[in-house]
Amino acid sequence: MPEIAPLPADYAAWLADLKTRIHGAQQRATLAVNRELVLLYWQIGRDILERQGREGWGAKVIERLAQDLRNAFPDMKGFSPRNLKYMRGFAEAWPDGEFVQEVLAQLPWYHQLALLDKLKSADERRWYAAKAIEHNWSRNVLVMQIETRLLARQGQAVTNFPLALPKPQSDLARESLKDPYRFDFLGLSDEAQEREIEHALVKHVTEFLLELGAGFAYVGRQVLLTVGGDEFFIDLLFYHLKLRCFVVIELKAGAFKPEHLGQLGFYLTAIDRDMKSAHDNPTIGLLLCKTRNKVVAEYALGDKTQPMGIAEYRLVESLPAELQTSLPSIEQIERALAGDVDDEQP
Repeated sequence: MPEIAPLPADYAAWLADLKTRIHGAQQRATLAVNRELVLLYWQIGRDILERQGREGWGAKVIERLAQDLRNAFPDMKGFSPRNLKYMRGFAEAWPDGEFVQEVLAQLPWYHQLALLDKLKSADERRWYAAKAIEHNWSRNVLVMQIETRLLARQGQAVTNFPLALPKPQSDLARESLKDPYRFDFLGLSDEAQEREIEHALVKHVTEFLLELGAGFAYVGRQVLLTVGGDEFFIDLLFYHLKLRCFVVIELKAGAFKPEHLGQLGFYLTAIDRDMKSAHDNPTIGLLLCKTRNKVVAEYALGDKTQPMGIAEYRLVESLPAELQTSLPSIEQIERALAGDVDDEQP
């Protein structure tokens, strides 16, 4: 058996670099194909809109067009009557071709369908599209964020950030917190106690991080602090990569009480003195409670100099009735498109 020549010393590093470059090229190629597909679909939709307005095209013309395009391009999918109607709706929802080319073309076609089916407001569609691009959301994550009303909840926690933090950190910190937080993925009842909730959040830390939002990194649960020989335990500790600071989260199973902030402030001081490095910003505290009176929360934060926020959490929450009736679920969309799912791929 012939001997295998030894590999050069730098072979492994070179191979890893090649894999990275090949993967990057594949991603760029996929993005380029998607971009052209989205632009093509928008152009087709715009043409259909124009001809319908000018010549009074009806549904039968769409069906004939779908048949003719399929016959002309048998190897190209995406020309079902349903998808052509989506193209028309896409062009109608986004009349600004420059915006489609520069922004929306970064999102796959399935994302475009979710924006069209789940949202009725152009401003909301723009906001969710921008967030999907910024955070590289999958289609399923995008739908989840829409259905849990992220736009309405983001930046709604009661905080003292404008007074306790300098700009622009205060703005970023405010936008990093929500109210309320939805923990219905835990499968717990409204009667669950603090330790039960805390344990479940760590068990489902991936979903928890998704609900917290971009930038949060999990540090630990029941983090030990030793102060003057006494031991104290922080419910949950995170580090925010964009804010460059620790985030202490304390859970309260009942209603908010002003004295809760004293305990939270003590933890912030201990973290700042014992764990924070010279490069970190001041630690932020988030008190999550089952209920809170907004006026009481604002008064309680009025004289606090440490950055803190107060928000509610929901263990069980369903969509509003009007949302349930007016918007189909993603499963309903997929069932409706059962015959055309493959058609919507490049």
